[in-house]
Amino acid sequence: MKIVIAGGSGFIGKKLSKLLLDEGHYIKILTRKAKQSSGNVQYIQWLDGAASPEKEIGDTDVVINLTGVSINDGRWSEKHKKQIYHSRMEATDELLRIISLLPKKPSVFINASAIGIYPASIDAVYTEDSLDVSDDFLGKTVFDWEAKAKQVEAFGVRTVFMRFGVVLGNQGGALPLMVLPYKLFVGGTLGHGKQWVSWIHVADVVRAIHFVMNNEEIKGPVNVTAPTPVQMKDFGKEISSVLHRPHWLPVPSFAMKIVLGQKSALVLEGQHVLPQVLVENGFSFMFPSLHTALEDLLKV
Repeated sequence: MKIVIAGGSGFIGKKLSKLLLDEGHYIKILTRKAKQSSGNVQYIQWLDGAASPEKEIGDTDVVINLTGVSINDGRWSEKHKKQIYHSRMEATDELLRIISLLPKKPSVFINASAIGIYPASIDAVYTEDSLDVSDDFLGKTVFDWEAKAKQVEAFGVRTVFMRFGVVLGNQGGALPLMVLPYKLFVGGTLGHGKQWVSWIHVADVVRAIHFVMNNEEIKGPVNVTAPTPVQMKDFGKEISSVLHRPHWLPVPSFAMKIVLGQKSALVLEGQHVLPQVLVENGFSFMFPSLHTALEDLLKV
């Protein structure tokens, strides 16, 4: 298949591109900087005033949008929050424009999203059927992003919103920062410890995207989380167990808020999210338990 990936050079995009290339697919990566194409990978410049990516894309079977300023980098100043929001709106608007101009429309449009759309809660359990939307910054960003992406349906294209949980990887995402205190022998529970961590191994993220791409019955929101979310206090204990480091020094909420500002919500608040759509459609997780996922990622 011919597959267009926006954000193909990022944390998830690189691993997804490798999987698709290993299967023999032809990949077209949209990039702001011109790069030399090679083999089954073609780099196409976009989001540049002089660029006309639709002329180079031609026929494509799948469009995957992973683009957006990372929520994990830097403090959430008002400027950074605007960058997080507008980078997603701008990229999705451009993909809408590109798809509208393609003579042959792709069969599926897969758009990145996040479980941050659900309100933080200790008691609630969320599936794709849940209609509650958080009224905080992340909730608004994800809600607007999905609404924008949904416009692709007007072209008769199957559209999927991949609501990523806390993606665990050893080369990006949240895990390196969560592990660092334990490596320094000062690891402990963050905040009150009851907040939920709906995590997923990055390998399963990539496999889930591939699964959805090939399953014509799946559309709309898809929770991309492992089937076994845990509370923060237990997440820390698992890191401690795998690394053979102590879990003893609690980090109070006020300290996290001083260090991280508004971004502290990423670790002090959480949602209990289940991957109902993936499970019901027969997706098999490579890493269904946190312990095996951490053992794989934190090989000591």
